[in-house]
Amino acid sequence: MSENVLVTGGAGYIGSHTCKELAKNGLVPVSLDNLVYGHRGFAKWGPLVEGDIEDGVLLDRLFAEHRFAAVIHFAAFAYVGESVQDPGKYYRNNVAGTISLLEAMRRAACCDIIFSSTCATYGTPETDLIGEDTPQRPINPYGRGKLMVETILQDYQAAYGIRHGILRYFNAAGADPDGDVGERHDPETHLVPLAIKAALGQAGPLTVFGSDYPTPDGTAIRDYVHVTDLADAHVRALQFLRREKASVVCNLGTGCGSSVQEVVDTIAEVCGREVPLRRGGRRAGDPPRLVAAIGRASELLGWTARRSAIETIVADAWRWHEREGQR
Repeated sequence: MSENVLVTGGAGYIGSHTCKELAKNGLVPVSLDNLVYGHRGFAKWGPLVEGDIEDGVLLDRLFAEHRFAAVIHFAAFAYVGESVQDPGKYYRNNVAGTISLLEAMRRAACCDIIFSSTCATYGTPETDLIGEDTPQRPINPYGRGKLMVETILQDYQAAYGIRHGILRYFNAAGADPDGDVGERHDPETHLVPLAIKAALGQAGPLTVFGSDYPTPDGTAIRDYVHVTDLADAHVRALQFLRREKASVVCNLGTGCGSSVQEVVDTIAEVCGREVPLRRGGRRAGDPPRLVAAIGRASELLGWTARRSAIETIVADAWRWHEREGQR
């Protein structure tokens, strides 16, 4: 009999890809999503329950009905600028909501949770390669809230025995190679879809923030990791928790970065269309380079980013957005 896994935010971008990966591995993903940013049509691999992680009564009913073997927790607001303007919204949903979820796990004696964390917990690091032991000094409420949850998870393990997999990923990008799900945000803030939409004429010119960084072409360098690789890592982390009966913290990236200009040039090459650009100044708090050290995920989870060459990311994303534009 297949085991059930609760996936909060399972109708979102990374959550939906992870649900597909869970189903491929013989598990039943039950998505809980309030559909503020998720999409009903993205819940294709298991039941979708519309609701909120702050609803303790609903959580208790779901845990009793499905007897979840584990939880994968994506449900969070994720716009950095909005978190600065309205930190209360982010701390209520991302931090207090996670406590509500953990308390429901306690009541149901569910002991394993995979948490969607972020490289934003590192803030502006002083090293080129960011390892899991790099000091965490987040510079905005979004990153601070994620770090708070990491601390809470450590405390819940010490006090209540709830094991955690904390996955700090870098720049999620791409789309399902089969075209089942992809990146559909409103508003859209990620580079790859913004550049593709600009190339397709579905949006205005792409604004490049900063052309005078100390990088080879002057634009900022980031570590882009394919969303299907991220999904694979979540399933592997869950398998690690259940196999080793131990918690784990891992960065998820490729170990090499691509500049904004390199991404734009790749989109033009793969898609055969120029990306109209607008040059803007640097954004406050944007480091020149953010690239993950990835040894721990490889060693402990047996994970590698197999689809994360920037050309593959762009090709998969292009197919998805081109199809989206025809709907």
